[in-house]
Amino acid sequence: MSAGTTALPPAPSRVVGPHYKWVVLSNTTVGVLLATLNGTSLMIALPVIFRGIHLDPLQPANFPYLLWIMMGYVLVSAAVVVTVGRIGDMLGRTKMYNLGFAWFTLGAVLLSAVWSTGSTGALELVILRMFQAIGGALLMANSAAIITDAFPAEQLGLALGMNMVAGILGSFLGILAGGLLSQLGWRWVFLANVPVGAFGTVWAYLKLKEIGVRIKAKVDWLGNIAFAGGLAMVLTGATYGIKPYGRSLTGWGDPFVLEMIFGGLALLVIFVVVEMKVAEPMFRLSLFRIRAFTAGNAASFLGAVGRGGLQFMLMIWFQGIWLPQHGYSFTRTPLWAGIFMLPFMLGFVFAGPLSGKLSDRYGARPFATSGMLVSAAMYLAMMAFPANFSYWPFAAVMFVSGVGGGLFASPNTASIMNSVPARHRGAASGMRVTFAQVGMPLSMGLFFTLLVFGLNAKVPSAMYQGLVAHGVPVASATQLSHLPPLGYVFAAFLGLNPLKSLLGPTVLGHLAPAQATALTSRAFFPQLIGPSFKHGLVIILAFAVAMSLVAAVASALRGVKFIHEDDESRDQKAQLTLGVVGSPNGNSAAAEAVPAGGATATSGQDCDASSPVPGDGTPEHTVSDALAGSSIPLAKPRQHRLLLKRVRHLGGGGYERRH
Repeated sequence: MSAGTTALPPAPSRVVGPHYKWVVLSNTTVGVLLATLNGTSLMIALPVIFRGIHLDPLQPANFPYLLWIMMGYVLVSAAVVVTVGRIGDMLGRTKMYNLGFAWFTLGAVLLSAVWSTGSTGALELVILRMFQAIGGALLMANSAAIITDAFPAEQLGLALGMNMVAGILGSFLGILAGGLLSQLGWRWVFLANVPVGAFGTVWAYLKLKEIGVRIKAKVDWLGNIAFAGGLAMVLTGATYGIKPYGRSLTGWGDPFVLEMIFGGLALLVIFVVVEMKVAEPMFRLSLFRIRAFTAGNAASFLGAVGRGGLQFMLMIWFQGIWLPQHGYSFTRTPLWAGIFMLPFMLGFVFAGPLSGKLSDRYGARPFATSGMLVSAAMYLAMMAFPANFSYWPFAAVMFVSGVGGGLFASPNTASIMNSVPARHRGAASGMRVTFAQVGMPLSMGLFFTLLVFGLNAKVPSAMYQGLVAHGVPVASATQLSHLPPLGYVFAAFLGLNPLKSLLGPTVLGHLAPAQATALTSRAFFPQLIGPSFKHGLVIILAFAVAMSLVAAVASALRGVKFIHEDDESRDQKAQLTLGVVGSPNGNSAAAEAVPAGGATATSGQDCDASSPVPGDGTPEHTVSDALAGSSIPLAKPRQHRLLLKRVRHLGGGGYERRH
């Protein structure tokens, strides 16, 4: 039992039954669908949004707005998700989840109402996206914990797999929605989220119950500030590492970047020191003594570093090189890039629920580890394709790569969530999301750096020769060939013809019509940059292979199937099975099993820093022992036998179960 913390009795309204878990899954699925749809629709609509506020994102002075609109949401969400998960443990996960739905929806309304233009309008969009990110963090931190509360361990992998499939489908629908809605006007990209968010908010408030264990504790302000501030500074530094500084192609030598990264790391060290000393920490570092929790999060982080930036690179490969060479105008490539990457999503949809269901029976290790190995093999296969590849063989590789992602995601998440005590599920889920989300901006910064150096090795000479051959003056060709590669890479990503944007009307107006047409054609830029891009991409793919292999090793080290069970989680299972009704004194039967001093552990163990975390060697207790020591007020012996039978069916008994 934690020093200074007690489990609060549940609310009198906690009346649920065996079908409640499907209500939880359906509502959290809507939440995941909303969040992922919003993210991809925004990416597709970025060119229309910047045109709508009359701002050129490729101008050096405006480039930070582009970075922050793209990455600000992820940075804020990653920084606060553990904090809001911990608050969910204290005040109620369902309450925080419901607040997240309403918060996210309000953010969508405010974003659609931005009326300023220019840099002011861009700043308002950045700030409101960061505001909306807090709502997204409330949803993400608490949704997996709520699902874990509602589902027995034997079905958690299937439930999380179905939930993650909704996220993948939301990503695809967001691509279509962003492409179609942006034709009506950029505000519709945000307004389209409002009906879904309003429906999910009302449904959550009406249907979701507070069945999770709550703990009474004080807020660890110093720990929260140190963690959120440190993580935000590190990710900000990594994001600005992409931006050229002075004559350097990247910003890693920028004093601001170095101050952000090293200052952030110092704050994270302070966070660790604080968490080891305070009585009621924001996050119990002792959870990392649980092998399944630590190995699962390590594998998730390493996989995200290898995968997050790579998917962005594949989008650029499609948008800037492959699609223009196959007859698609630059303005249409963002939408069609998402459509042509559909095989990856289909692979994930195919493997996610299946691997989740199988992992419920056989454990997460074989599926999550195999998923990382499959991903590594597919990254190796991508290295063999030329810049202008044949689509269907590449689509097959993307499909198998999606299968690898599906094999990994839901078993790994279920393994992490099953391994922690019921009272810490919110904070543990927040830390899980943090590890996954932090990998993306770090991956983006690293992969863009590798790509920029790869491009700069070959593009300047090829661009100079190509421009001069088509009549561009030597001075202009020299200047353009030495521009940082990031400019034309982001131009292609935004659906702009890079050379048309870089040359401008002044240079193009002095060229012969045939020469100007050739330079701004669909084929010229892709043929110019294709081989150099592939050279940089091979370096990126090699790094992704290495990260995936290390992630596979981390996944294999998680051990055999491990499910943390204590009196609190067993009471929760009994309630979900029988639909326990509140007792005359206003507390549910499950609550009365908890003594006045709070939840007890049969062997006196909990996840405090001062006591061992249940793990290897913890004696397994029987269901009868657990029930014998409880005070569940059942009126008849027959009811006691029924409860015993059903809890046995759910796998109750002991802190852990190994298969």
